[in-house]
Amino acid sequence: MKSRTFAYMLAVVHASIVGLSFLFTKIAIAESNPLDTLAFRFTVSFVIILLLVAMKVIKVNYSWESIKYLIPLSLLFPTLFFAFQTFGLNYSQSTDAGILSAVTPILTLMIAGYFLKEQTSLYQKLSIVLSVIGVMYIFVVKGSTIHFSDMLGLVLILLSCIATACYTTMTRSLAKDYTPGEMSFFMMGTGFIIFNAAALFSHLKQGSMEVFLAPWSSIEFISSILYLGILASLVTSLLSNTILTKIKASQMSVFANLSTVVTIAAGAIILHEKITIHDITGSILIILGVVGTNYFGGKKEPSLKMDFGYKEERSVK
Repeated sequence: MKSRTFAYMLAVVHASIVGLSFLFTKIAIAESNPLDTLAFRFTVSFVIILLLVAMKVIKVNYSWESIKYLIPLSLLFPTLFFAFQTFGLNYSQSTDAGILSAVTPILTLMIAGYFLKEQTSLYQKLSIVLSVIGVMYIFVVKGSTIHFSDMLGLVLILLSCIATACYTTMTRSLAKDYTPGEMSFFMMGTGFIIFNAAALFSHLKQGSMEVFLAPWSSIEFISSILYLGILASLVTSLLSNTILTKIKASQMSVFANLSTVVTIAAGAIILHEKITIHDITGSILIILGVVGTNYFGGKKEPSLKMDFGYKEERSVK
C-alpha cells in the first residue's frame, strides 16, 4: 500500500511537470523551430544523465541481448511520440491535439489489457472515461472542435497517442528486468542522437547553422530548454519508469490528464489568464476520474510478461 501511495505522489509530480512544460515549450519555439527545440532539450537531458552515470549516481549495465528490448522502447518514446506530435501540430490546431490526446488513457487501457492482461473493474473504466470527458469538456466549451479538414494532422496526433500508450505498456513489462535509470539513459541517448542528427542535417542542407545556434543568445530560451531538458524530459522519464514498477499502466496513464489541470492553473498564475466555471467543472471531472481509477484499482498485480515473445528473465550480462 505504501509503495502504491508513493507511486501516486510521483504521478502527481509527473503530471505537474508535464503540465508546465507546455508553457515553456511555447517560449522555446518562439525563439527556435520545433525540431531544433527537441534537439536541444534532449542534448541537455543526455548530458545530465551522462554525468549522473559517470558519477555512478545512476548505474547502467547493458548487453547486446538486453539492448534489443530497449531499442523499440526508445523508438516509441521519445522518438515516434515527439515526431508524430511535432509534425501533427504543423498540420492541425493545438486544440485538436488537446482533445485527441485525452483518449490516451483509453488506448493504454486497451493495449495493456491485451498484452499485459491487466484487469480493470467497471468502476475503473468509468473513471478513466470520466477523466477523458473532463479534458474534452474544457476544450469543447471554449469553442474547440475536431477539424476533420486537418485529417493528416489528426492522424499524426492519434499516432502519437498510440505511441505513448504502447510505451507505457512496454515500460510496465520491462520494469522487472531494467532499472528506471537504465531505461531512461537509453531513451535520452536515442532522443539525443536522432533529433540532433535530423536538426543538423536540415541546417547543413539549407546552410543555416547560424540559425541553429542563434536561440542560445536568449535567456528565456535557455531557461526554457533547461526546464524541458532536465525536468520535462529526464526527470519525467525517471519518474514514469519508476511509477510503472509500482502501479498498472492504465492507472499511470490516467494521471496524464491531470496535466490539463496544471496547464490551466499555470496559465492563471503565470500568464494571468482567466479561469472560467467550465475550466473548474472540467478539472473536477478530471480529478474525480484520476482518483476513481486508482481508488477502485484491485490489489492483485497483473503479470508483467507480455505476449509477443519477451523473455521473462533478461540474459546474463
